[in-house]
Amino acid sequence: MPSTVPDHTRPACEPHSLSPASWCGSSPGPDSLWVTQLRGRRQRRHVPRLLVLAAALLLVMTACVPGSTPTSSTQPGSQIKYGGALTIVPGPYGRFQRFFNPFAADNSTLSGTKGMIYETLLFFNQETGQVKPWLATSFSWSSDLKTLTFQLRRGVEWSDGQPFTSDDVVFTLNLLHRFPALDLHSIWTTLQAVTNPDPYRVVITFKQPSFPEEWYIGGQTYIVPRHIWEHVKDPVHEANPNPVGTGPFILKSFDPTLYILERNPHYWQPGKPYISELRYPAYVSNASADLLLAQGSIDWTGLFSSNLQSFVARDPTHNRYWLPPIAIVMLYLNTARYPFNLLPVRQAISLAIDRESLSKEGENGYEPPPHPTGIVLPAYRSFLAPQYRSLSFQIDRARAIRLLEGAGFTRGSDGIFVDREGRQLAFSMEVVSGWTDWEKDCALMAQDLAAIGISVTVKALPLNTYVSDLQLGSFESAISWTNSGPSPYYLYDALLDSANTAPIGKSAPSNWERWSDPTTDQLLAQYAHSTDPTVQQQALTGLQRIMVEQLPSIPLLYSVNWYEYTTARFVGWPDEHNPYAVPSPYSYPDNEQVALTLHHV
Repeated sequence: MPSTVPDHTRPACEPHSLSPASWCGSSPGPDSLWVTQLRGRRQRRHVPRLLVLAAALLLVMTACVPGSTPTSSTQPGSQIKYGGALTIVPGPYGRFQRFFNPFAADNSTLSGTKGMIYETLLFFNQETGQVKPWLATSFSWSSDLKTLTFQLRRGVEWSDGQPFTSDDVVFTLNLLHRFPALDLHSIWTTLQAVTNPDPYRVVITFKQPSFPEEWYIGGQTYIVPRHIWEHVKDPVHEANPNPVGTGPFILKSFDPTLYILERNPHYWQPGKPYISELRYPAYVSNASADLLLAQGSIDWTGLFSSNLQSFVARDPTHNRYWLPPIAIVMLYLNTARYPFNLLPVRQAISLAIDRESLSKEGENGYEPPPHPTGIVLPAYRSFLAPQYRSLSFQIDRARAIRLLEGAGFTRGSDGIFVDREGRQLAFSMEVVSGWTDWEKDCALMAQDLAAIGISVTVKALPLNTYVSDLQLGSFESAISWTNSGPSPYYLYDALLDSANTAPIGKSAPSNWERWSDPTTDQLLAQYAHSTDPTVQQQALTGLQRIMVEQLPSIPLLYSVNWYEYTTARFVGWPDEHNPYAVPSPYSYPDNEQVALTLHHV
């Protein structure tokens, strides 16, 4: 049966659609830059640490290529002006390598790969819950949610002129099966078979009801051309230096300090893109973000800056930013270790933390305190259970102390609580060295917890060590990120599903706090096995209750999508009034939606 969508999330027609496309909806429905294979729950730590451009690159940071001011100005009957080169800085990635493999766990160094060159079957707007047909014009589920069928768009060509067909989709999905290291979303843990009855239809069968997989397969799997990739012997490590995709841009030139994408003449949306070029210069450090943004030489960034108001003030007519919450910054407590397996300890820690201080002092006011349910607001307000709508975190250190005393802890002579066996209530809190906002957050939390008799030692670690500790469970507590997706289910699934954790010493994909609870798993399965919005909401309400009452992990702050831009040369940007995509250039495939909408002033 066709999957359904609540009326308030049903998408309108694509404003710039240039060919008719049917739509068979879906209920409304990241990415760490460095994380390995989360059970498909790739997430993104905001690309936070900004940057100074190498002096040699300043000369190339122009909005229009010299000598290439738009020649096809405004088309008859249209207000769209063609041409120009958009300069994009997703993050401080250093010198580039010519590596355009769309299956890579981390494409941060070449952010134009996903979306701009390689495309997905569908586009899920996490800001609005809308689902848009893309390489697929429609999709539908069988009544038992074990079969998912995609109808593909006709007339699409690869950038080398070859036709796009169902053979390419089947090949791509089977490639993930043959090479599990490519299966970043672990779709083959539930997928059983993929077939293509005709050139424009793909039928996917699952071992069990698997409704959430439409996001991972339709919205997060980038399709590659069979006629090229079937000759690749090692797709896991393939550099793919000359990428061929269906996306709106193709590679024009590459240098370790700058790579350039240009319009794809074979793109399937006639007249798009409006922009002639995308220019990606390499940035290498963290020192002068405000100066960099003020120079006016870049158009679109996803960079952490401590003083965005100053950036706006330098050109209030054009300089803008929007930081929509997209996920949650969590304090992970290793519940497989004592004393974090004790609910009163988790509750006391949460009650002691001053989240307003974390927001204002640690995050310069840009990342506000989150909702206790872990629901990302305002994007997913419709999913928030009525009984929790007025709920917020409160500081209550007197109650925190009473909880610890009720759990059998007593104050030692040094003011630190000890248990009945004389063990101090003391633990370490891990953070990535150099992530200065999170380092400050941890220092503030250590002060808060000292006030209730808990001793915390902050451990600033290299990124690789930090990630390894989280995955293997060799940590006590740590500040870290969560996943996002087209509904709150995806955050809860990655955070709480026992299938996503592992015993200490074994690698856990994402449930790093080691939460394992049959009721939680049943609620997640209830959501996954239904397309009924009422049944799904019942499951989400139950999961919200677990977050509020059991505190399997402690929400600290909203994790925002860092996004700064200027309208001096291009217009059509997403903002809070027109949230047609997650706006940062490091968010894909949303980056493609932005690049297809922008046009020259």
